[in-house]
Amino acid sequence: MSHFTSRIAAVLFDMDGVLIDSNAVIENAWNEAAEMYGKTISKDDIVKHIHGQPGPHTIRSLFNDLPLSDRQKVQAHIIDAENTANYDPIPDVAKLITSLHAAGIRVGIVTSGWREKIDRVMNMLQIQSCISVIVERDDVARGKPFPDPYLLAAERLAIPAGKTIVFEDSRSGVTSAVSAGTFCVGIGSEELIACGAKLAIPDFTGVEVIPRQEGDVAISFCQGHVLIMEKLAAPR
Repeated sequence: MSHFTSRIAAVLFDMDGVLIDSNAVIENAWNEAAEMYGKTISKDDIVKHIHGQPGPHTIRSLFNDLPLSDRQKVQAHIIDAENTANYDPIPDVAKLITSLHAAGIRVGIVTSGWREKIDRVMNMLQIQSCISVIVERDDVARGKPFPDPYLLAAERLAIPAGKTIVFEDSRSGVTSAVSAGTFCVGIGSEELIACGAKLAIPDFTGVEVIPRQEGDVAISFCQGHVLIMEKLAAPR
């Protein structure tokens, strides 16, 4: 069994792939947009330029040869597809968020997604009252893999980024979180550890929040990892 100790004040969640299983929706939307203009998106393009990346980056990388009007049509197609799709929640993520909130741990969402989609996902998971901070795509000039989104979330919470735990599922997201100095847990394959995640889990099944007599909180992961979190008082 592995134990980690971290003085923390907040837990931050990416959205796509962490709160909701959206990979298929996102990939289909970009593939549809590519087909509109006779393009083909490779698996390498999906990893490097789609998952974990804001839409403007993807358009610059894969559609930059198109006129501005067509690039705007691509963006409109992606926004409509993502905002109207039905998503499955990542197993037990809502349970974890409500447990963290009940234990006095502040929770935030840091995503490259749009606010309309964020609101829809929070409503679907019924976690609106648990969320203390949201950083969305238009809040930063430089999105993931730059550290800016997580640094901004920490700034808005008035805490150092190093006092946060982050759940991320993409290489760019893990790179962003690690570069900001957070304690990052990968959601997905153990390949995320090579990007700097402290550990990786497939989803939140079996993850438990355990208040301890010492006044701190433990998160127990299904793989025998335990994270002891010493809570910091929230600023008044």
